[in-house]
Amino acid sequence: MNLTKQTILLTGGTGSFGKAFIAHLLSQKTFKGVIRIYSRDEFKQHALMAKYQGDKRLRFLLGDVRDLRRLKRAIVGVDYVIHAAALKQVPLLEYNPFEAIHTNIMGSENVIEASLDENVSKVILISSDKAVSPVNLYGATKMVAEKIFIQANSYGGEKSTKFSVVRYGNVMGSRGSVVPVFISQAKNNHITITDIRMTRFWITLEQGVELVINTLGKMKGGEIFVPKIPSVRITEVAKAISPNSKIRIVGIRPGEKLHEALISFDESRHTREFKNYFLIEPEFDWWAGSSKVKKKPVDGFMYSSDNNNKWLSAEKIKTLISDIASDGAGY
Repeated sequence: MNLTKQTILLTGGTGSFGKAFIAHLLSQKTFKGVIRIYSRDEFKQHALMAKYQGDKRLRFLLGDVRDLRRLKRAIVGVDYVIHAAALKQVPLLEYNPFEAIHTNIMGSENVIEASLDENVSKVILISSDKAVSPVNLYGATKMVAEKIFIQANSYGGEKSTKFSVVRYGNVMGSRGSVVPVFISQAKNNHITITDIRMTRFWITLEQGVELVINTLGKMKGGEIFVPKIPSVRITEVAKAISPNSKIRIVGIRPGEKLHEALISFDESRHTREFKNYFLIEPEFDWWAGSSKVKKKPVDGFMYSSDNNNKWLSAEKIKTLISDIASDGAGY
């Protein structure tokens, strides 16, 4: 989709995805619209203002998705909302469960309410592979956020607001990812791995941004878009970062999976496959205008990081990490 003169609200706009999204759009000469950067982190807002000083396509709005009144004010006149704001650190959320619920679930509800009230055209939730068969609170909150986003389409009535979800795996080099952790550990010539069998899906920030923009053009409301992305073995990531470091196995952590899934067996019954992505259709589609894709579902299929047919080699991982480090993304 070619974004030109639209006004976009980006929640969590100072996070890893938000910064990549902003950089991508501002690099497009055809984009003459406005990005409203909505986040509660004053320092990060200040840093972005300094970086893009004078760019009239940006607006900096301090606010929390928990604050419905502030969110409604921020959304006035917006065409699209990209909802990337979330609490994500697994151990911290287990220790502070109510905070996870207030931000990830109730905050998402506030985005829905404000978008409906202000007649926003399209709204996308950025979700995670951890929402599939969740084993930790973060995954459970993202699962609920997905559910309420999809079914929010039934609240539109005669309004035209459409809600969809983009679900993808670990973002290479983002805050909290294993890459900066391994890089830091490698300075002392050792790397800790929880289990040598562990695999993960991996996507770059730029790929995530392109997926979201493409989804804005394709979405009809109620779909979950899942990209076809490669898997990595965590041991290969460690080798790519520091081949000479000693690896110490520390055991799987609470709330951690050996392998992640992007599509469950049960979801496959209403999942359609395309060249570069899967489309999970809603099981309940009461809203007017929803339509099924005329394509057979991939029934009996589970898209997990260990059964993937695309894998990144240590050499490819090394190249991607070098590119990220040179750009300064995620660090």
